[in-house]
Amino acid sequence: MLVEFKNVSKIYKEGTALESISLSVEKGEFAFVIGPSGAGKTTLLKMIYMGERPSGGEVVVGEFSSASLSRKRTALLRRQVGVVFQEFRLLKELTAFENVCLPLRAAGRREADIRKRANSVLYSVGLASKRHQFPPKLSGGEQQRVAIARAMALRPAILLADEPTGNLDPETSEQIFDLLLDINRGGTSVLVATHDLRHAEWLGKRVIKIEEGKIAEDRGPDQCIT
Repeated sequence: MLVEFKNVSKIYKEGTALESISLSVEKGEFAFVIGPSGAGKTTLLKMIYMGERPSGGEVVVGEFSSASLSRKRTALLRRQVGVVFQEFRLLKELTAFENVCLPLRAAGRREADIRKRANSVLYSVGLASKRHQFPPKLSGGEQQRVAIARAMALRPAILLADEPTGNLDPETSEQIFDLLLDINRGGTSVLVATHDLRHAEWLGKRVIKIEEGKIAEDRGPDQCIT
């Protein structure tokens, strides 16, 4: 298993976000985490890149465990986890190319390798011709493609997408999911959190349904979703 939640709970002052969650994600899997706003989807994703630590239980990602993860090891873990957000989170004063270079520079890669990889991953998302454009000059769909390219720059084992099409129109949303499917076919695990069931139904992938911090359903590919 690439990711495993072992009886994980997360409790904040405001209340319980996750309660007794146990699930696993295999290498190369594509799965949806669905549920209404506030159900605990984002908290679950944060646990995978250790943006949040469990109040109880253990999260295991590859060779890394939340029970014993140091700050240095957390940085190593995050190089194996790509993250894409609804609001893109691109730096507006940097070009698309420069945004994609950021994680590569943070990882200490050589400048020649950085430029080669950034150009390659922008080409893979269909934006080679717009690599020198600044985010405000790009459409929402193009900005999300840049965000995906940045997330894939370090060749992560898993890509987490938190409501990746929440700000996009239906046609652009389909294009983004086509891109996520291509990434998955290349061997990267993909986990998408969304409140919109339509995409999960359309793609026929595994669905993990969360309600009030608990797993209400966990259905395999092509099974009926209720």
